[in-house]
Amino acid sequence: MLNGSTVSTGGVDLAAAELAAGQFLEALGIHLDNESLRGTPGRMARAYAELFSPRPFELTTFPNDEEYDELVLVRDIPLRSVCEHHLLPFTGVAHVGYLPGPRIVGLSKLARIVEHFSCRPQVQERLTKQVADWLQTNLRPRGVGVVVRADHTCMTLRGAQSPGAQTITSTLLGVLRDDARSRAEFLSLVNP
Repeated sequence: MLNGSTVSTGGVDLAAAELAAGQFLEALGIHLDNESLRGTPGRMARAYAELFSPRPFELTTFPNDEEYDELVLVRDIPLRSVCEHHLLPFTGVAHVGYLPGPRIVGLSKLARIVEHFSCRPQVQERLTKQVADWLQTNLRPRGVGVVVRADHTCMTLRGAQSPGAQTITSTLLGVLRDDARSRAEFLSLVNP
């Protein structure tokens, strides 16, 4: 659940997706008449349906009774998404931190938020900002920081063909953006 409601991934028509995948492969000159490729359109349809379907979750927050006011950071959250320009995967890690306000969040939910926004055709810049904005809106902390590092197969397997190139994006909000010391602390913990 997000904002009190269950996340909907919309209607998935696997039969239509399988038919389209078969037509796509045939149009590229990949003939599906051998045993190894015969089931590929169905496997493609199911794989993309899985990639684009985040698991529902409910944001769990707790009162910050101890008035904890230091940085909370979860590093190296694995992420996988699909580039919306080429529908090729990109994978990497997200580092998500916040300076608590009146409530703290269940730590596993930080990973679930990253997963939620990763499960759709995406660009890394938007993904980074969506995670930060969502936390700012729903948790109302004093500050939020998100850094994403990812390898994009649309850059390494085609086009520029630059294996090893990594893309880094960041979004800093509230105190983590406005206060130089807080920003420096967050970035030093993300990049030890």
